[in-house]
Amino acid sequence: MPTGGMAASDSTQRLLPDYLYRSRGALAALAGTAASSACGGRSRSTSGLGHVHDDVLRRFRRGTCFESERVGSTGRNSGRDGGWGKFMIPGANETRQIPLYTGEFYAYCAVGGILSCGITHTGVTPLDIVKCNMQIDPGKYTSIGGGFKLIMAEQGIKGLYKGWGPTVVGYSLQGACKFGLYEFFKHTYAEIAGEPFATDHKSLVFLAGSASAEFVADIALCPFEAVKVRVQTQPGYANGLTDGMSKFLAAEGFAGLYGGIVPLWGRQIPYTMMKFTSFEATVDALYAHVVPIPKEKCSKGYQLGVSFAAGYIAGVLCAIVSHPADNIVSYMNSRKGASIGQAVSDIGMVNLFTRGLPLRIFMIGTLTGAQWGIYDAFKVYVGLPTTGGAAPAHGGGGGGGGKRPC
Repeated sequence: MPTGGMAASDSTQRLLPDYLYRSRGALAALAGTAASSACGGRSRSTSGLGHVHDDVLRRFRRGTCFESERVGSTGRNSGRDGGWGKFMIPGANETRQIPLYTGEFYAYCAVGGILSCGITHTGVTPLDIVKCNMQIDPGKYTSIGGGFKLIMAEQGIKGLYKGWGPTVVGYSLQGACKFGLYEFFKHTYAEIAGEPFATDHKSLVFLAGSASAEFVADIALCPFEAVKVRVQTQPGYANGLTDGMSKFLAAEGFAGLYGGIVPLWGRQIPYTMMKFTSFEATVDALYAHVVPIPKEKCSKGYQLGVSFAAGYIAGVLCAIVSHPADNIVSYMNSRKGASIGQAVSDIGMVNLFTRGLPLRIFMIGTLTGAQWGIYDAFKVYVGLPTTGGAAPAHGGGGGGGGKRPC
């Protein structure tokens, strides 16, 4: 059984490729009985750590090492599908092989991102409408409760769901890019950095991967965000996505849809960098100080609960970091031709950091926690490990003692 730093390293499946959390020797000691490996025919066992040749390390980092034991394998050889081949979501009682770090793997992550972001952002539409109106017209919408009552009185229940169309489309596209490309950039940057840099400075890989993914994701989101804010904050502007997009294009052209791209990057990129990096750190802290037994001994249901809790905590931090830019985005999207300087001047520096912040903390905390819960639940459904889930355990017991199971 590994001890010390090795035990701590192997106690959790992190967002980075597994090899980043293992010493070179530990690659030969994955869980299970001794078996023949696809990497040069070497056998591995839980009883110890053997030397791993450079070619083995390279194959493991490409996701080809131990390819006969891919994630979700039932022990039956289903053959190689290639990158994007035969992409099909299995039923709840089925398990299929999903090779890591391939086009198929990234496609599954993208689908999980669509469900994660599309469902959650649409679900908090009423909160988003009140938040946006408090940011745009604080004199009229003075409080959260008052905002709900005022919108209900003036527009009825439908007023709380205005803009759900651009919300579900825009944030579904954003979610696909955010999660799918994050996995891609994370693995790619780890490969470029190589060892020992990628292992010693893994937080930099998290940050770079999430920033790159969000940069692309916001290009997909921006047109729909512009229409959403206009529909939600200007009564009578449009009923939804179709007429709202047409009216926006007729008045401001295609370029107008991207008028808020810079402040959107300013809001979303720090948010996403904080979202992924703080989530990972929070998961580690919860398992180290709160959960009574090692992560690898917890059930999938318990791990999903930890994912939600860690996501909620990370969401609070995300809301604080990105809130000034969120105020600017709402201001610019509600006023034709507005500039960043004009937004800062009209809102004021203090209000830039505080206006609508309590509601946004509640909204983003709930939203981010739910996103991680949905994303990890989908990964479990298709046979992938949860984000931050347990790494393959080495032989021997330990760690659990007499503590209760999760």
